Amino acid sequence: MSAPLRLLGILNITEDSFSDGGRYLVPEAAVARGRMLAAEGADIVDLGAASSNPNAKPVAPEIEIARLAPVVRDLRLRGVPVSVDSFSPDVQRWALGQDVEFLNDVRGFPEPRLYDALAASRARLIVMHAVQEGARAERVAVDPAEILDRITTFFDRRLAALAGAGIARARIVLDPGMGFFLGTLPEASYTVLRNLPALKTALSLPILVSVSRKSFLRRLTGRAPRESGAATLAAELFAAAQGADYIRTHDPGALKDALRVRQALETGKKWAPPAVQPEDAKPNGTKAAGKAARR
Repeated sequence: MSAPLRLLGILNITEDSFSDGGRYLVPEAAVARGRMLAAEGADIVDLGAASSNPNAKPVAPEIEIARLAPVVRDLRLRGVPVSVDSFSPDVQRWALGQDVEFLNDVRGFPEPRLYDALAASRARLIVMHAVQEGARAERVAVDPAEILDRITTFFDRRLAALAGAGIARARIVLDPGMGFFLGTLPEASYTVLRNLPALKTALSLPILVSVSRKSFLRRLTGRAPRESGAATLAAELFAAAQGADYIRTHDPGALKDALRVRQALETGKKWAPPAVQPEDAKPNGTKAAGKAARR
């Protein structure tokens, strides 16, 4: 039996994240939002304190840690699993010291100097693919026809490096990337979503999908980030149906409700109309009596 789908609630403690930058910079606001995400149904709260937005400002590791610390402390005291989303090795080391349950790296953990610490920890690693070599989703044109081969090639190399450092394969979750992380053409993201079952078969590891409020959905619908809830939910339900193991979302409550409704519809008993007997099969006299009654 496959493991149940798990939801990561997104909490951006940043100035310039594309959809909610600046809303949760005050520690009290960030803590309250983290609690709310857990209450709404997030199985894990994914905390990011430095944006990967192409236009984002760099954030020093000590500032990133200062933003993360009160929320990590509060959620861990409440027993809420925490993921720290950072591409800074210094921040990742700090997070490992806090014994967080997940580390999430948009660069896919490229730093060999961190591997000993990763191997010695218990954290699960969300290894993300991106077409860019840097930490931010810079705008790069990629042929969507090549994207699946690029993803599998990247993961084959990165998984070999992590395994060589003694990091157990069972601790790894793979994120193929979405939106600008797959290039500037929306079709790349749609191609990956359509082919999630094939990717799971090829890679034999759990897959995380993060489509929430992404640009490829907004370009299709013409919506602003905070108006793209319906488009996000449609893509998330599709990803779940295609076998995603984790979904990272800004709105875990809406997705949880939608998944419950879908499950009820799929597992409920279908009604079948009663069988209708041909008139010739009715008992003798029934047909004639019916005609007489209609006269």
